[in-house]
Amino acid sequence: MVIDNDFYMNLALIEAWKYQGCTYPNPAVGCTVVGANNQLLAITAHKRAGFPHAEVLALQEAYFKLTNDSAILNITSSHEIHAYLLANHKGCFHGISLYTTLEPCSHIGKTPSCSSLIANLGIQKVFVGSRDLNEEAACGNEKLLACGIEVESGILEEKCATLLKPFGMWKQNRFVFFKWAQRLNATTDGGIVSSEHSRKRVHAMRDVCDLLVIGGNTVRLDRPTLDARLTNGKAPDVLILSREKEFDQTIPLFAVAGRKVIISDNLSTCQEYKNIMIEGSSKMFELTREIVDYYLCFIAPSFGGSSGFENQDEKFEILNIQKDEQDIIIWMKRKI
Repeated sequence: MVIDNDFYMNLALIEAWKYQGCTYPNPAVGCTVVGANNQLLAITAHKRAGFPHAEVLALQEAYFKLTNDSAILNITSSHEIHAYLLANHKGCFHGISLYTTLEPCSHIGKTPSCSSLIANLGIQKVFVGSRDLNEEAACGNEKLLACGIEVESGILEEKCATLLKPFGMWKQNRFVFFKWAQRLNATTDGGIVSSEHSRKRVHAMRDVCDLLVIGGNTVRLDRPTLDARLTNGKAPDVLILSREKEFDQTIPLFAVAGRKVIISDNLSTCQEYKNIMIEGSSKMFELTREIVDYYLCFIAPSFGGSSGFENQDEKFEILNIQKDEQDIIIWMKRKI
């Protein structure tokens, strides 16, 4: 039987994009595990820095399907999952293939080394999309090869590199993405646009971004809090882009403890931050287009409102499309 490596890697990519923007300072990574008879055993992704890597979650899920040992599912610590798998696998991973969008890490940090775990479980084949850009964690492929594991790199390499790009950018300088929510008729005003599930995802992104940029008119009209309360997360610093410096200090965003609020008529403050989210509509799009790397749009299945992006003339390259519980979510970059 011919094995479609691109198919299995694409499954890992689809899963990883669901957590793009939520894993800072770690990269978004997806992993697929395939059984000896080509059965699909797991499709998982890294969800948050400090939590288990994609490979560990995939091996946890695959182990349960192979052994029916449900005790593994109650473990959430990466160190404990590693230890449990090493103590109990009894050769169940023989003939298994693992597909990961990023080279398995080789170092021990907040979580143990994925490449060591893979090698010690007796997995025969590992398929990799991108090589690791982080020198501290790199060389996982070499460690696997030294253990006699077959490694094939460059599977859907360009797509995996696109997924990995934000990580590379904030490691070197900064990553900026522009987020907005719109209805089917391209309006962004008139109250809440996206679903609660989508808003929780945005709050998860706010929790890990270190600066949120928003326009002064939006602050005055909407009186937002701009925190991460829907995920019990921390609130990022806020840059209010405005020529007018005076704001009503009873607007909730000013009352968030531990937050720095900057009011400026330019974007120079962005040089001081690594992971930056911009929220806005048409005017903010124009003001920030020269610094934005990726765009994130939530499209709600509704009509309404009165203004939004109807007068914009722009073309995008779609990087990923997802359907959430209600909304369509699109990651894009501008066509230059």
